[in-house]
Amino acid sequence: MNSPRSLLLPYQLKWVADASRFKMGVWSRQTGKDFSMGCEIVEDCLQRAKVEWLIGAAGERQALLSLSKVKEWAEAYHLAIADYAEERSGSEALIKSANITWPNGSKVIAVPANPDTVRGYSANVVLTEFAFLEQPGETWRAMLPSITNPLRGGMKKVRLITTPNGKGNKTDELWHREDTGRMRWARHKVTIHDAVAQGLPIDVEELKEALDDPEGWAQEYECEFLDGSNVLLPYDLIAMAESADATEFCGAEFFTQSKTPKFAGIDFGRTNDPTVCCTLEQVGDILWTREILILKSTDTPEQERILRSRIQAAQRVCFDYTGPGIGLGDYMAKEFGAWEPGGHKFGKVELCTFSTAFKRELFPRLRHKFEAPTKLRVPISRAIREDLHAMQQVVSNGEYNYWAPRSKEGHSDRCTALALAVRAAGEAGAGAFAYEAVETERMGARRKAWL
Repeated sequence: MNSPRSLLLPYQLKWVADASRFKMGVWSRQTGKDFSMGCEIVEDCLQRAKVEWLIGAAGERQALLSLSKVKEWAEAYHLAIADYAEERSGSEALIKSANITWPNGSKVIAVPANPDTVRGYSANVVLTEFAFLEQPGETWRAMLPSITNPLRGGMKKVRLITTPNGKGNKTDELWHREDTGRMRWARHKVTIHDAVAQGLPIDVEELKEALDDPEGWAQEYECEFLDGSNVLLPYDLIAMAESADATEFCGAEFFTQSKTPKFAGIDFGRTNDPTVCCTLEQVGDILWTREILILKSTDTPEQERILRSRIQAAQRVCFDYTGPGIGLGDYMAKEFGAWEPGGHKFGKVELCTFSTAFKRELFPRLRHKFEAPTKLRVPISRAIREDLHAMQQVVSNGEYNYWAPRSKEGHSDRCTALALAVRAAGEAGAGAFAYEAVETERMGARRKAWL
């Protein structure tokens, strides 16, 4: 019978077999970072009793995904799980921790990593997608004491594994600095080309064409360190806008009977991503989320039928007029009237082409609505929170843009639809400004400028 290690590709096996105390991997997206890490964790827990591993991830979704890979390897090794538990303050609240315990007393704990959540442990540490943590430098400082006491569970190990996320941050510093003294890092780099050469069954050219983003390709798949990147909406900012009175679903009567002003944003998708229609209701000076409609694998005529009632009820609609959205956008603008003040058109539907300049207007306005005094309310929902949190501001050669990693749930489509709905509510007429947030660990400061 083959060993479960036979499931690993050569570069993954090389990672698992490296027993260095300090180990760092800069890997392309979708090359099995968490899969490989799960194997190392489970083998250690299988071989030793009362071992503890702490997984810190860039968000709740990533933390639970990493833990699911640990579960897969436990099954591969026929290692029974004695207990699994998640700690939350409510069913839709941000997770505090998720834990797997085995009969021999070994344990794996996964948390969304920040300086507070990684404190207080004495454990081996994995920081996955380290470069995408909200505060990587501060989290690194808070985490390091976790590995200092060998009397509790033996000598501890550190594993940092990530895709690059800009220059001048903690990942860039640790990856490129020259090792001196006694502490030395074992470094593993895996680009998408390396992975395919070693057996990963991916069509690189097809993937590159589908992404259609040279900067995103260079960073996410070829492991290049671009100038910088920051989370657009940190968890604490999202929490300020979360309300139990905001809703993700509403009945049809809301669109036919309610007389309050409504605004919609439609991020159109067809195959790779879903279509998301976000409807906001204006009550006083607050925009309340009333529906976030998600249409997956729905043909265009059916989408048209479903979306028509939302467009009819709205005062204004911002429609994603990029790629597959162009055809339906033309049809909707013709039926309901186009909103194009520069062309003296004052209908209902604004057709929005996602150029770099447009995104520089769109996403900073969304952030502005979240900042105090918060003028936006969103549902308390794990899926929505993770979608909002995934959007990044990426800086390259002094120019900034907005980008989100693609997951099985989509491409931050809820975030984009919400941003379009905020634009439809009138922010587009408030004057042009742009938000720049460039954070550098070296300088130890965050620079924010509204232009």
